[in-house]
Amino acid sequence: MAWPLARVLASNSTAQPARTRLILLGTSGGPRPKIDRGATSQAIIVGDAVYVVDCGDGVARQLVTAGIALANLRQVFITHHHSDHNADYGNLLLLAWASGLRTNVRTFGPPPLTTMTRLFFELNAYDIETRIADEDRIPLVPLVDATEIETGGLVVDDGTVRVTAALVDHPPVTPALAYRFDTADRSIVISGDTAYSDRLVQLAKGADVLVHEALYVPGIERTVAKAPNATRLLEHIVASHTAAADVGKLATAAGVKTLVLSHLVPADDPLVPEEAFRREAAKHYAGEIIVGRDLMEI
Repeated sequence: MAWPLARVLASNSTAQPARTRLILLGTSGGPRPKIDRGATSQAIIVGDAVYVVDCGDGVARQLVTAGIALANLRQVFITHHHSDHNADYGNLLLLAWASGLRTNVRTFGPPPLTTMTRLFFELNAYDIETRIADEDRIPLVPLVDATEIETGGLVVDDGTVRVTAALVDHPPVTPALAYRFDTADRSIVISGDTAYSDRLVQLAKGADVLVHEALYVPGIERTVAKAPNATRLLEHIVASHTAAADVGKLATAAGVKTLVLSHLVPADDPLVPEEAFRREAAKHYAGEIIVGRDLMEI
């Protein structure tokens, strides 16, 4: 899939386009904290500008651990409103501001993103107002512009990154979104949480990198059996996520160059090695497969 932005930037012979980096901040699926993997989040960095997709628990600390300056945050994208994807949405904004953020940040995601943003700032009003008065900081609230998305299509084009969304299938949560980032040198797609989705296939056509959630089905029953709501939880997981083998089918249908498996479920079962996810996806995809780890740069 060719994009006008890439052609325009490539035609400027006097300037080298900034290299696009992808860092996996957290690679675990589900809201329960894990020892070895953080909750779902990705950072796409172009030059100094930071674009974050999903804000699971600990996202600000993971950015700092990866050597990324919080003050360079420019845009935040939420795929859907499950807590392993949005628990630290507000905290990322607050902590970036506490770390020196002085430029505007745009945030995008399904409703009720604007309400969530307003209520988070109300919740933390005492701290924000105290720091403005006591530390001579600029006001935080006017820096943040939240936009709600309910359909697929173009989300934003800031001249550096063109972001397109597609609706995906993650019942009962709706809308749920996948995002495609096109820059001068790379195209990166983040699936969010979804069952196999033909709309995602179209969004990811010809992408350099597809980061897709992955289930290892044989390990799921053993994992959820420990939960008090095991039967209902198992039904949800199977109906609203994608088995690693089907992720391979989707990557082949989309013709992506590199497939990255993330949002792994189960993520902390010692009987399910990373190779199990890779082996399943490779049944239907012959390209490069990377099983994501926290802080891995791709």
